[in-house]
Amino acid sequence: MNVRGGNTGGDGQREDINRRRTGSCLKAVSGSLSAGGETGTRSEDMDPLQELLDRVKPSTEAESLWLKNIFTFISEHLSPVVCSSAPSQTGNHGDLSLFDLSMCAVQAIQQQMCVAHSLPVSYRLLSVSELVSQQHLACVSNLSWSTNQQRAWEREAELAVPGQRALPRVNLLLIGCLREGRDGEYRLTDASGSVMCECLSLSPLWLDRPVFLPHWNYIPHNASGQEEAAGFLELIGSPVLLCPGAEQGLAAAPGRVELSGVVGVGEAGRLLRHRVKGQRLSVFGEVGSVCPLLAVAGTTFFCFTLTDESRSLPVLVQDSSRLSWIQRVCVGQSVCVTALRVCALRGWKGNNILCVTKCSELHADYTHTQEHTQEHTHSESLLLMSQPAEDDCEEAEHEEVELDQSAVRIKQSKIISYQGVVTEVVSEGAGLYVLDGKVGLCVAYQPAAKRKLRAGDRVELHHAHFLYRPCPDFPPSMLCTCLRSSLRVTAFSRAAGSPPDNRCPGDGALPRLLLQKNTDVSNYLWTCHLSSQLAHSLVQGVWRQQCVCLLSWRLMETQSRAGGRGCRDIYSEMLDEPHTCPVTQYSVSSAVRQYLGVSELLESLQTDCWSSAPLSSLLPPDGSNLTSSQINGFLSWSCRTLSSEPWGGDAVRQRPVLLVGVLELPSQTSEFKHSMQLRDATGAAACVLTESSEEEEGAQRAVFNSAWIGCLVGVVQFTMVTERFLQSDFPSYQHLDQDRFITHKHCRVYLQLSLDHLHILSPSVAMETHLRHKGEEPGGDVTAKKQTVEEEEETAGSKRKRREEEEADSGNPWPCVSMVIRVEQKEGVSWRNTGAKAEDQEAGLRLCFSAKAAVIGPVVSWRRDPKNEPMTEKESEQKQERKVVLVFSGVCTRWFPVLQPGCFYRLIAANTQDPSVLIGCGVSGRSGVDLHAESTLQVRRGWRFHTLTRPLLLPTCRQAVPPTVLSVSEVLDCSSELVCFQGVVSERISVNNRTAHSGHTHSGVRLTLCDQAGRSLQVYLDLSHTPYPPGLLPGNTLLLSGFQRRLSRTGSVYCTYLPVSSITVVSLGDTSSAQPPPPAPIMHLGEWALSSKQRCTVGQVKGHVVCFLFLQLQWSCSLCGSVYTQGCSSSQCHSTSSVFQSKAKLVIDDGTGEAHVWFSAALVRALLGLADAQWEGLQRALRVRGHIRVFPRGQSQVCDGDADDFLLHFLLCLCSSDVMIRPLSLTCRKRTNQRPEEVRRFTRGDREFLTRLAPPLQLTCLHLHPD
Repeated sequence: MNVRGGNTGGDGQREDINRRRTGSCLKAVSGSLSAGGETGTRSEDMDPLQELLDRVKPSTEAESLWLKNIFTFISEHLSPVVCSSAPSQTGNHGDLSLFDLSMCAVQAIQQQMCVAHSLPVSYRLLSVSELVSQQHLACVSNLSWSTNQQRAWEREAELAVPGQRALPRVNLLLIGCLREGRDGEYRLTDASGSVMCECLSLSPLWLDRPVFLPHWNYIPHNASGQEEAAGFLELIGSPVLLCPGAEQGLAAAPGRVELSGVVGVGEAGRLLRHRVKGQRLSVFGEVGSVCPLLAVAGTTFFCFTLTDESRSLPVLVQDSSRLSWIQRVCVGQSVCVTALRVCALRGWKGNNILCVTKCSELHADYTHTQEHTQEHTHSESLLLMSQPAEDDCEEAEHEEVELDQSAVRIKQSKIISYQGVVTEVVSEGAGLYVLDGKVGLCVAYQPAAKRKLRAGDRVELHHAHFLYRPCPDFPPSMLCTCLRSSLRVTAFSRAAGSPPDNRCPGDGALPRLLLQKNTDVSNYLWTCHLSSQLAHSLVQGVWRQQCVCLLSWRLMETQSRAGGRGCRDIYSEMLDEPHTCPVTQYSVSSAVRQYLGVSELLESLQTDCWSSAPLSSLLPPDGSNLTSSQINGFLSWSCRTLSSEPWGGDAVRQRPVLLVGVLELPSQTSEFKHSMQLRDATGAAACVLTESSEEEEGAQRAVFNSAWIGCLVGVVQFTMVTERFLQSDFPSYQHLDQDRFITHKHCRVYLQLSLDHLHILSPSVAMETHLRHKGEEPGGDVTAKKQTVEEEEETAGSKRKRREEEEADSGNPWPCVSMVIRVEQKEGVSWRNTGAKAEDQEAGLRLCFSAKAAVIGPVVSWRRDPKNEPMTEKESEQKQERKVVLVFSGVCTRWFPVLQPGCFYRLIAANTQDPSVLIGCGVSGRSGVDLHAESTLQVRRGWRFHTLTRPLLLPTCRQAVPPTVLSVSEVLDCSSELVCFQGVVSERISVNNRTAHSGHTHSGVRLTLCDQAGRSLQVYLDLSHTPYPPGLLPGNTLLLSGFQRRLSRTGSVYCTYLPVSSITVVSLGDTSSAQPPPPAPIMHLGEWALSSKQRCTVGQVKGHVVCFLFLQLQWSCSLCGSVYTQGCSSSQCHSTSSVFQSKAKLVIDDGTGEAHVWFSAALVRALLGLADAQWEGLQRALRVRGHIRVFPRGQSQVCDGDADDFLLHFLLCLCSSDVMIRPLSLTCRKRTNQRPEEVRRFTRGDREFLTRLAPPLQLTCLHLHPD
């Protein structure tokens, strides 16, 4: 259905018409122009050009030259076409001479001019071929305009479509013959070619006649990929016929004709049920619907229906000479169609249908003499236009309320009529527009029209489907056309339009996919929006627009829950009652994903980093009672996690978020060297990646497969992490709203995700190899099968990319060498002094790390890069494994995220045949000295590592057992100095070192790790000489390698970070549910006090309160901690802020022993059992005196206060009451300042006893469990 452009010449010169053409074309017609009284008879021997000059009588040389050009143009371009034109439909059309054509053209031009008694010498006639080949900008021509009229027209055009400029005016004239082309289109033809014409109202009397076009727009072809070589004309004004007597012929054209044997729709319906061979019917009625033009199996046709008050009848138009009727029949118009035959339409349930024959005629605006007109029905249908019906909106709003109760709902569309102005072309290739700035329009379910809608077009739609909120990325109100809908342009746009929209291919890739898959309109709209977004965010120059559409469609299919639908039944869709089509039902979902570019996501997270929550929310619940140092310590580091799913906790958007990008190794500019990154054309985001472990069901492990590098993936579930770092000097809680106390702040943003939540859209060459061999492995899991299906459904972009890489490899004249290694140990990345100056780094400091590996076989030479192809026998031909230390520095440290201990890799050195480059150098020593050091191999910039997974290894190469990994409990109980262990992070505290000169103000971190037994261990990290490692968050499981196990002076175990230490995130915590860490183990006080159990620092205690030993309440200075009454009691401190602090100490017994338990802050109020109002009243009562100490069971201590002090008596009674002597359940931490054993002397009678008394166990209460 594409328009043929260029020099088509005989586009409308059909052979059957040529056979009817008779006579000579250039015979003289005597008196042909005498009807107007302006000319008389002319001599046949006179020169036509001279006679034209004599008749017109030009007043200037310019007018004379202009007339000569007119005559020459008509003789060369119009006269050859007129001589082969068909006879006039009026029946009295004679042959025209060259003089007659020229004189008619000049008179027609003069009649259209706004200025009389002159010729438009500034205008020139233009041939069709010149128009198509030379006019590359849209333009308008109107001979009758004055300058003021043109300016007023331009102002109206720019006001009608804001943001668009009016069409520029050109002084060009067009003359030719209007002829019928293919598929019922009209074309303006001259001797040089033809061009398609669009008309608002067509008359059959214009066909095959020479015409002059006084007012037209020309729209050149769209440069976005359409196949049309030429543009099209928009005829704004009616053509002027250049035939003698044309006006009389038009005046005699039948408006109301009397036809015999005409029947109504009801009578024709009865005749339709009983077919009579050879019977022809003439039926009148109102046009109820006009279906679009379809081309099926080489046959072009369309259908329309004739209706009356009771029923409707379909009419099939298949004859090629009657296809132009589609531009003449309009919904609501009264017509009469003659010579209709009854036929059976195959494919439509065998029902009979009226079919147009070659003898059929269409009489528009027909009124039957015996019937009343049905104009009221037409008026009622127009009342539905310009806005959706109120009941439709009300029902849509009612359904939207119910939408919150279900994720997906199936809704019914409403059939309405609408008229409006196209205000925006969303995607011409996808068939998406906006009407009146608020109503969306989708025409993708109809065949693509040759003329695309332009911004500013006024359109009229009938039988359109009204949908409410089918897609959140489009206007709430949407109109969608199907095969029964009719869309007619009632006024052409005056705007020049914007440049072609390259977001969606103009060749209609998405509508073609829609035709093949027959998907839901909601999914189609989302795919179109995603395609437009990906066209800007994917790496430019790599993905063609068609590939972007295929990727978007694949993403839609992975996210869509609806099953596939069958093929469309076009005949039922056009003709059946009740009407059903693909847009009769549509789905509305609250879980439609919102695509975000990587840069947009990072910017939103950084923007909301500090504004999302006030600083007071970063403090514990009793933050108002913290001192200045405590407040600034809590604010120094904080973390905010957002889920991509809105129902999974705090989310960055109200809809689920979708990311699309390429997985890459960390770049040199990235601040996160420990993790891979997701990149698109807008930016890159660091990603902490994990994947499911094959060894243990439900477990996770760190990413080790290098085949993911270069894969284009869609990320559907992930966690966004924002770590906030703040340096401040807030004097108190009341000053948190004053930014002047903030000295420095910044944030780090990254993503946490599992590879199980990725969809491979375009695999790398290595990933294709991995998936191919994984699919052949017996017992492959569902993920492998799904990825195999995705591999079979490769996009054109991935195939092209892989083919180019393979061709590059095969044509590469430099082969490579490789060897297979097994990584046994990996050190951490850090800045080390290498003695060489690197770019953007201090002299001598370079980013480095090393890995110890076992070489499996010899160095093998290859003609081309084997990547991760299966391991060969030659690569394992070695009797004994040798060890090598791989040293990575500079840009080579980017391999750190994928090198994991216990995994096999193929190390490839490209562009060399020398195997010695992969043989490490040994350490030289003195003679007679045995060296046990491994050889060292410096990894170079161009080398590559490819992971060899289990299916790619030889059977003899079993997966190596990773180094021994201890648990937290094993670390606490072992005696090794260098340990490798893993645990769940339960707490993180920032330890600032403000005296450091390294520039790392937040380099100190204390992590508390625990295991499933509930035992915990504190780990101290010094990150001043290493890139910042992401993922050190509560809930994540970390693998810590090469950490030093140390004992404190009190015997507690902790671990410290060394320059060779390595941190790996092996499992991501569930941040959506914020699950607490494993509960601490239940401890007996008698056993906990023993030295064998002293390494357990946190435990649960259940016991009974023996007595209250100590209670202190105090108003303290927030800066120095001194007692605060009316002011700070310290003479050196002038602070005006104070905080309320409380401490208590009691004795608890669980039957195995006793312990002294300390309480502080809010735990004291809970221990005393005071309500909030009572606690606040106690603080007010203590405001004047500043502090009070109470010793309910003290032997030698003296309470603060007089004997008559009511506050003292109240607290003494409270602490000594039976309410306090109750059972408690606590979570406690063992205090590090335990007293040593005491030697006490006892006397009984005349004997003395010397004994050792163990000091009471000292505990700090962390949590008071409710009864």
